Order: sequence, then C-alpha cells, then structure tokens
Amino acid sequence: MITSLLGKKLGMTQVYDANNVLVPVTVVEAGPCSIVQVKTTATDGYNAVQLGFSQQKTKNSTRAELNHAKKAGLAVAPRVLSEVRLGDTPTAKAGDVLTVEIFSAGQMVDVIGISKGKGFAGVVKRFRVAGGPASHGSMFHRRIGSIGMRQTPGRSWKNQKMPGHMGSERRTVQNLSVVQVIGEKNLLLVKGAIPGANGDDVLVRLAIKGQPKNA
Repeated sequence: MITSLLGKKLGMTQVYDANNVLVPVTVVEAGPCSIVQVKTTATDGYNAVQLGFSQQKTKNSTRAELNHAKKAGLAVAPRVLSEVRLGDTPTAKAGDVLTVEIFSAGQMVDVIGISKGKGFAGVVKRFRVAGGPASHGSMFHRRIGSIGMRQTPGRSWKNQKMPGHMGSERRTVQNLSVVQVIGEKNLLLVKGAIPGANGDDVLVRLAIKGQPKNA
C-alpha cells in the first residue's frame, strides 16, 4: 500500500479542532500524484513506485523526460519526481493517480523537506554558542574561542562546531498529527511546522513511528 504523497508547502494558519481548541497548522497541497514508474523485485531488485507531482512546461522538458512520462500515459512531464520504497510488491500501475484521501484526520505523518538556507553563519547563530561577554571593552563577543588544545592532540577534534554554511539541508519532522483533510482542494492540514519556505516541495508519508493504535 502506498502511503506517501508529494506536495507543496503553502504556509501556516490556525484552525479550531473538534474540542474548540485553536491549533497551529501548516497547509500542504498534497497531490494529486501520478505513478510514473513501478519497480518490483523481479525487474529492479526492489519494490518501489516513482511519484510525479505538478506539471512542467513542455518547452522546459527534455525528450527523455517526455518519453518517460509518455510510458505512464501522461501528456506532460511531472515537475517533481520522487521514488518511494515499498515492502511488498506494488499492486498499483503506472498512470494511476493518488490523492490526498489516502490520509485521514487523526493519523500521524512524517514530512520531509529542505530547510531554509541561511548562507554562511557564525557559531552563535549556527550552533547557539554562548560567545563572550557583551560588555564594552571585552573585544570578544560572538567569536568561537578555543577550538583545540596544545601538543596533545595537536589538532582540532572531529565534529568541532565551526562557522559555515547553515540550512538548505534535507530534514524530516516526525509524528505530526493530521488535523484536517480537504479533498476537493487537495489540501492537508498538519499540526505544527514543517521544513522549508512557502512554496517549497515536500514529501508527506504515514509516520513510521508513533502511529495511534486506532489509525
């Protein structure tokens, strides 16, 4: 059974749940996703399906992308492709369409996305290092300080927190509750925040851990 969908983060808002409690939610446009390719143990050595989301302009598609989509019966190539591994042999066929109705309110989901890029950052912003005194005359405010010792070991330790590129990394937020599913608009309302900026592509899957027993 396929329990994953590609989607797009639209933004955050807040809604009232069944108990009249105001809940912060992230709105995700989840699907519809076409199955572009089906892989099985017999043909590829493992079970998986390749999902396609959104549409790409024909003038921006390569001939290989167009022919790959044509095999699944799609007129245009998807803008986003992602492969989802499956434990059992998939029963779905290329060309089938998955919608947001595969999820239901109360389920727990994992959301995978690319976090916001923040460029080159120092250790105070990147790792919340305390830094030095803030008073005047200190001359040591937001610098890293000592990064090693003397002759032993004579080098910096591995994984030493240093200034560098921050953000723009693949991140997974686990066990987010599905507050509401709006099928006619392909919208999924998920409690809490998810990685990425508004408009970024995400992958929503049924949570691997923390699933409620009645789900």
